[in-house]
Amino acid sequence: MNNLEPNTGVDHVTPAISSSGSNPQSSVVNPKGLTKPDEDIKGLIEDHILPKLDPEFLQYFSKHHVPAPELDISIEQVRAHPEAYQPPCALDTSEYPRVSNRSFVSQDNTCIPVRVYHPDPAKHGPGPYPAHLNFHGESPCGGFVLGNLDTEGSLCLSMREAGVVVVDVAYRLCPEIIWGKCIEDAWDALNWVRHSASALLVDPGSISIGGISAGGHICLVLQHRARDAGISLKLCMASVTPATDALAYRYYTDSPFPSFREFYRGPVLPWKRIKYFGHMCMPQDKLHELRRRWPDWWFAPLRAQNWDGLCDTLIRTAEVDPLRDEGEAYAMKLVAGGNKVTIKRYLGCPHTFMYLDSMKKKHQYDEDAVAALRVAHARGT
Repeated sequence: MNNLEPNTGVDHVTPAISSSGSNPQSSVVNPKGLTKPDEDIKGLIEDHILPKLDPEFLQYFSKHHVPAPELDISIEQVRAHPEAYQPPCALDTSEYPRVSNRSFVSQDNTCIPVRVYHPDPAKHGPGPYPAHLNFHGESPCGGFVLGNLDTEGSLCLSMREAGVVVVDVAYRLCPEIIWGKCIEDAWDALNWVRHSASALLVDPGSISIGGISAGGHICLVLQHRARDAGISLKLCMASVTPATDALAYRYYTDSPFPSFREFYRGPVLPWKRIKYFGHMCMPQDKLHELRRRWPDWWFAPLRAQNWDGLCDTLIRTAEVDPLRDEGEAYAMKLVAGGNKVTIKRYLGCPHTFMYLDSMKKKHQYDEDAVAALRVAHARGT
C-alpha cells in the first residue's frame, strides 16, 4: 500500500515509535498561537502537554471538557446519564437515504444490531459493492463500555463516499457482557456479511474492516483471525488503537511505552479514565478467569505469535495520546513480518480527535479514510 500523501495541517511519519522527548517540567503560557489560553484549560491540562496540542482542540476542550468517571460511579449511573460523560458528537443516521437498520444472530443466539450504509448508485453504479465493517469507539473514548450505532454516524456517511457499503456493528458492551464477547460479535458480523452478500448487495471477495480505539483493537484481532481462517481482507484500518492489555494494568507505569507515561494525565484519555474502563472490563478479581477463557493475544494483539500473510493495514495514531506508541509498535511488527502497512500520525491531536467536527484534522482524517478505502477496493477517485 502506498503511503497517503500528507495534506495541509496533518503531519505524516513512517514510522515513529519513540516519545517526543520534551521536558515534562516546561511551562508554556501561550501554546501554538492560542491567543488567550482559557485559565480553566491551564488547570486541566499539564503545562508540558499544552504546547503540543492543536489550538482548535484547545478551543473545543475549553468549552466541552468532560470529566472522567470515578471508579465508585456505577455503570447504571453512566447509562442513565450518558450526556454527563460524553460530548454531543453522535449522529442518528437511521432516517438518512440509503441507510437501514438490520441485525444478525450471533453464535450464542443473541441479536446484534447493525446499521448499513449503501453508496449512491448514481455515483457508484448499481453494485454489488465492496463492504467495509466498522467497529465503533466513542467520544471522548469508549473502552468497550460506551458507544452505539450513532457514535460514528458521520464517519460512516463519509466512508460510503468511497463507493463501499459500510456495515456499522453494535457489538455488546461491558460490564453487562463479559469482555471478549465483543470480539466474537465482530467475528460473527464479518461472517454474516460474507454469507449475506446477495441481500446486502456486496462483493464477498472485497471486504475491509476498520475501527477507532476499542473498535481498532477488535480489528487487530480480526485481522489475525481472518488470516488464520483463510478469509482474505482488503484492508485493516485501525485508529488510535490499544495494542496491549492496558485495561488490566494496576499502574500506568506498567506500560513499556513512553507515550503512555508521558500523557497519563493528558486530555481525553487520562489514566483515570483507562482505570475506569479496566474496572468495567477486566476487574482484577475476574482477570484470571478472563485469561483462561480467551487467547492471550486477544488482550494484547502485540503478543500475537504469527505475523506472516496479514492483510494491508493503515494504522493511524494521534501525537498526544497515551496509546500512540503501542499502535505504532503494532505497525512495526507488521513491517517486520513483511506486510504492507501505512503509518500516519496526526500531530497536535489527542485520542479520538476524529470525533471533533470543529477540527480541520478531523476532516482530513475522514478524507484519508475514503482515500484508503478507494485504493484498497480499487474504486478509483
